[in-house]
Amino acid sequence: MAIEIRPATQFEDVKAVVGPKRPDANVCWCLSYRIPSKQNLALHGPERGELVKELVGHDPPPGVLAYDGDEVVGWAAVHPRADTSFAHNRKIPHVDDLDVWSVWCIRVRPGHRGKGTSHHLLQGAVDFARAYGAPAIEGYPVDNQGNHVDFTMAYVGTRQLFERAGFVKAADTDSVINGFPRVLMRLNLG
Repeated sequence: MAIEIRPATQFEDVKAVVGPKRPDANVCWCLSYRIPSKQNLALHGPERGELVKELVGHDPPPGVLAYDGDEVVGWAAVHPRADTSFAHNRKIPHVDDLDVWSVWCIRVRPGHRGKGTSHHLLQGAVDFARAYGAPAIEGYPVDNQGNHVDFTMAYVGTRQLFERAGFVKAADTDSVINGFPRVLMRLNLG
């Protein structure tokens, strides 16, 4: 089947990709960069899911989902940078004053990896940001130079993934994940 990308407006589908197996678990729910650090640290267990349920009802929703037929198979978090912790992140620079959007998490469910879904998700995030009038979109992937990235840290994507989607390196960062430097990749949409 062909992968279809849709706005993340269905909470149960978001939960299927980024939610915990146990409702009381303190997993990310893709909130770490979406909300201020203090708020992120204060939320526990089911409170995290309740906030995501609220965010899914906002316009714009907090990201996009990938579907293979009726089955949700992936997620990409994408939102205006001003509404994320990247707005004040000391390790990720601002290259200009544009009201850019950020894509910071790309996740594909087990059993669906290695089929190009992450490429569809990144393109869907670009299309989503463009539809909301974003002048540009940024990502902050690792520059792993083809080396293996641990699965738990692969959510930020790789420089190669972003380059294949037309992004170009706009800046170095002071952020490191899994031993690899992160770079600021940008795609102008205007």
